Amino acid sequence: MTSDAPTKYKIEVEAGNGIWSDVRGSDGTVLTFDSENEARAKLDELYPIEVQMERYGGGKRTRVIRILKDEDDWPKRPRGG
Repeated sequence: MTSDAPTKYKIEVEAGNGIWSDVRGSDGTVLTFDSENEARAKLDELYPIEVQMERYGGGKRTRVIRILKDEDDWPKRPRGG
């Protein structure tokens, strides 16, 4: 990814045992969004009860995460394949 690549966002949910996992689409790929607002709207659509519970002190079980850019490609990947 280059430094001028647009910022992307993803949704994560906590499984009750403290482990967070990415929300995936029906094709198995991680859902990504071009804006935080778009990600939060989808979060509210997919997990309406959890989102409402969080608003009223029910604990944090969902989150929107900014996907960080990998500017230095660390660790270096082997060339040619």
